Amino acid sequence: MDTNKIKVIIDDKEVEVVRDTFLLKAIQAVGIHVPTLCHHKDLTPSGTCRLCIVEVENGGEMKLVTSCNYPVREEMKVYTQSDRVMKHRKLLGEMYLGRWPNVPAVQDIAKRCGATDKEKFRSELTDENPKACILCGHCVRACDEFIQERILDYAGRGIKRHLTMPFGEVDPHCIGCTSCAYTCPTGAIEIIDDINHPDNPKLIRDYGMRINAEMATLDKSQNRMREVGTATIVEVMDAYDLLPVHNFKFGCHPDTPKIDSAVLKAKYFTQNHPDGCWKGCSMACSKAVDGFELKTGPYEGQKVIVDGPEYENAGACANMGCFDGDFVVEWNFYCDTYGVDTISFGTTMAFVMECYENGVIDKNVTDGKALNFGAMDEAMECLHEMARGEGFGVEVGQGVRWLKNKWIKELSADADFLQDIGMEAKGLEYSEYMCKESLAQQAGYTLAVKGPQHDEAWLIFMDMVNNQIPSFEDKAEALYYYPLWRTWFSLHGLCKLIWNDVVPADNKTYKPQIAAKVPGHMEDFFKFYEGMFGEPIDEKSMLDQSARVHNLERIMIRMLGYGTRKEDIPPYRAVGPVTEEEYESRAEKYYDKQMKENIGIDPEGKTTQEKMKIVRKYRTEQYNKVVDAAYDRRGWNRNGVPKIDRLKELGIDLPELVEIIKDDQESRTFK
Repeated sequence: MDTNKIKVIIDDKEVEVVRDTFLLKAIQAVGIHVPTLCHHKDLTPSGTCRLCIVEVENGGEMKLVTSCNYPVREEMKVYTQSDRVMKHRKLLGEMYLGRWPNVPAVQDIAKRCGATDKEKFRSELTDENPKACILCGHCVRACDEFIQERILDYAGRGIKRHLTMPFGEVDPHCIGCTSCAYTCPTGAIEIIDDINHPDNPKLIRDYGMRINAEMATLDKSQNRMREVGTATIVEVMDAYDLLPVHNFKFGCHPDTPKIDSAVLKAKYFTQNHPDGCWKGCSMACSKAVDGFELKTGPYEGQKVIVDGPEYENAGACANMGCFDGDFVVEWNFYCDTYGVDTISFGTTMAFVMECYENGVIDKNVTDGKALNFGAMDEAMECLHEMARGEGFGVEVGQGVRWLKNKWIKELSADADFLQDIGMEAKGLEYSEYMCKESLAQQAGYTLAVKGPQHDEAWLIFMDMVNNQIPSFEDKAEALYYYPLWRTWFSLHGLCKLIWNDVVPADNKTYKPQIAAKVPGHMEDFFKFYEGMFGEPIDEKSMLDQSARVHNLERIMIRMLGYGTRKEDIPPYRAVGPVTEEEYESRAEKYYDKQMKENIGIDPEGKTTQEKMKIVRKYRTEQYNKVVDAAYDRRGWNRNGVPKIDRLKELGIDLPELVEIIKDDQESRTFK
């Protein structure tokens, strides 16, 4: 027997209920209706209206309980329509009817409770307004739980109890999210739609409130974005061998728990209140550290507020081998203060550290700094130098591509080695995901218009964690679909995190490839579009909208002399192991296994170098194969240039655009 389930008899119907389930939910599950006024399916139950009372028998003892907030923790018998219960409900119905006789919600409940006498409890408190506030508390809880604010609350006691903003004044912190009005059962709170002038504001609210409810009820059991923000995936990436460590050589590290979300929450995050990118975001995944005393730099000794850290910041520190919470927070602060991109700096510094450890550069180049992995003081000083415009830090600030070219030219460094380990493409440093084992993410990074950033094609989670795109064909289709889908977000100012970081409860019922799209949220976003513009949109229309922009961007890049397959080739470290140390660290789990099962070669007896050569050839072929498939699906030729026929399909075959790419239309194979 499942020890988490408890036997409950409800009106002679025996059911098994998961421990701590609220009794009302169990009652509703067996098809029995219990009247409520204060209950809302997406809000924490309060038991305020008392209408949901039932009689519970346990150990021979009978008692009345409010079923909405009564957790099931032991076997019991439940009576939903006993004489005692019905008498109690009728009395409550008459009291509500006497106080608010013309409110439709009250009239309906009173009728269900058998209460018809409007005069029995009529008094000077009687409110004839059909839209009167009935003190159900929906608005208070919606403000608190959906938007994580406390703009509304009760004031007064007894017969003077009422809803108000603080001190009875309009609170300037109210951002007009309309959650209170949306959940109000009487219309006591009205919405004035005069902002942005949407075509159908109710449609937008209907679907927006679905997302608010999901954030309030599902986030804590899914990604805990409200609690720790994107830092929640530090430990996930580490567990799945995807956390970049030592310039993307490795995917995990025993010291990761020193900078994971548990440590950040316990030791650093202090504000514990919503901090979204914009007021009204019900995810509010930004976090902050208060009163952090800086140990270095121009603000040494001062206590400051630090915005973050987020996953990418912690991931960049892991990439540099800096597993120290204080370093993560201080480095985060100074990057923000100096206006330095944490991803580009972290990835560049990791490259510098590997070059230092391999003798490509020495202290003569670094101005005396020993830049081994984990050199926190030295890395921080490089950041300060960058901001001051002096010393080796200025060179670090030029990025990976610039450093590669300089050291090859001036130090006669091994060009092939630097190309293999220099984690940049199109001149942009890689964001902090180790993609060696994710073919989809490898191509997603390098095919992205701006370069290897995860804004356009973050496929690693659905590929490696959720296993939603297992086949080669699935990955190729994902490289077409998701960059367009995510581009559509950007075009309309919509948040990608709300799309798939917290998903509807029924998302797991879909097949993996469909679940990856999060159909429920696709519907929400399409309805936002329809509500704003008054025009319905479907999946094909969405893809076409984005494809027009995507192809236009590619053509503009081609106009500048880029935008071909050459720019879509990654450094080999993004695809496979560059060093023997790398290979051996994952040989049994990945590389030797791949040789046996996918390549058909027995690794037994071969040197590590021989095995690396075989794996490199195979992985490079696989990368080129998936790029070919992605080009075909996008309507581009094998050199990565949009075909004129594709422009015609999209209705953007303008003479100016055709002129730019007409000489690139010959069909050839480029490797």
